[in-house]
Amino acid sequence: MAHDVTLITGDGTGPELAEAARKCIDATGVKINWDVQEAGVDVMERLGTPLPDAVMESVRRTRCALKAPITTPVGTGFRSINVHLRQALGLYSCIRPCKHYKGVRTFFEKVPVDIVIVRENTESLYAGIEFERGKPETAAIIDFINANTKSGKVKTGRDETGITIKSISESGTERIVRCAFDYARANKRRKVTSVHKANILKFTDGLFLEVSRNVAKQYPDIEFEDRIVDNMCMQLVQKPELYDVLVLPNLYGDVVSDLAAGLVGGLGVAPGANIGPDGAVFEATHGTAPKYKGLNKVNPTALILSGMLMLRHLGEVDAGNRLEKAVADVIAEGKNVTYDLKLDRNDPTAVGTREMADAICKKLKA
Repeated sequence: MAHDVTLITGDGTGPELAEAARKCIDATGVKINWDVQEAGVDVMERLGTPLPDAVMESVRRTRCALKAPITTPVGTGFRSINVHLRQALGLYSCIRPCKHYKGVRTFFEKVPVDIVIVRENTESLYAGIEFERGKPETAAIIDFINANTKSGKVKTGRDETGITIKSISESGTERIVRCAFDYARANKRRKVTSVHKANILKFTDGLFLEVSRNVAKQYPDIEFEDRIVDNMCMQLVQKPELYDVLVLPNLYGDVVSDLAAGLVGGLGVAPGANIGPDGAVFEATHGTAPKYKGLNKVNPTALILSGMLMLRHLGEVDAGNRLEKAVADVIAEGKNVTYDLKLDRNDPTAVGTREMADAICKKLKA
C-alpha cells in the first residue's frame, strides 16, 4: 500500500535536504505518494505569505508531512511557521531522539548517550500569548498585576515592559506525560523524567509536576523521577547515561533538546517528530543555514533520520530500521560524509549533501 505524504521543501538549504531525504526514503522500497509543497521566505517573496493555504490543505489531507527547515526571523518578521503548524494541526507532542552514532565527533563518544526528549508543543511561553510594550492593553495588564498581587508586582514602567503569558493546563500536561510513558513502554525504555521549575513557578510548573506524578502511578512498569530544569542541564552534561526519556513543558523542551543534541554531535544528527491525534509532521531540529544555500554542502542526516521516524509512524518499522542502519553505517565508515562529520572540517575528501544521500541509498540497496 502506498502512503500519501506531504513534502514541504522549506527555504535556505531546505530544498537540497528535502531532495536528499526523499531519495533515501524511496530507496527503502516503501511506496510514497509525495505531494510537494513550498513554504518559507522564498514563497513569501512571490505570494506574500510564507505559508500558502495549499500547504495546510495538503497536510490535513495526507495527515503526514516531512518538512525541511524553514526560516524563523529573530525578533521581527512573520511568526514561526513551525509553531503555527504545530498549533493549527494540534501537534501537541514533539519527540526528539538524541542518540550517538559511531563516527560522529563528540566529547561523549565513550558514554552511551541515547535520550529521547518528549516536549509539549502547544502551551507554556511558546503559545505566543504576548503583549507589546507601550500598548494600552499591556499597561492594563501591568496595572492589574500590580493591584492584585503582592510578591509579583511589575517593577518597571507601564510603557517600557512587554508581557508574555505562560499557561500550563492539567489536560495538556496529562496528554504529553502520557505520551512520554506510552513511548517508553512501546520502545522498551526504562525510565521517564519530568523536568520543571516547580520550586519557583508553583502554579504552572507545579501543576506540570503534580500531573506528571499522578500519571506515573498508572505506569508501574516504568521508573519515574523528576528534575528541576537547571539541574537537569547540569546532569545531562555530567552523566547523560543516567537518563532515558525526558518529558518537558514547551520552552524547556526546546532548550534541553538542543543541549542533548550537543551531547551526540550537534543538530546535524538530531531528528524530530511532531505528532497529534489528526496528523504528524517530521522535521530536522536544525535551521536553514542560508549561507550554504545551493552549495551542496550541508549534512542531510537529521532530515533523513526524521524520515526514519516517519516510516516507523506509518507502520513501516522494518524500513525505518533499515534506513537508520544505513545512515549509521555510512557515518561509521566516515568516507562518504559531509565536512562536519569529518575529524578535520577542512578535509578535502568530504562529500556533499547529494553524495552522502547516494551513499546511504547504496547501503539500502546492497
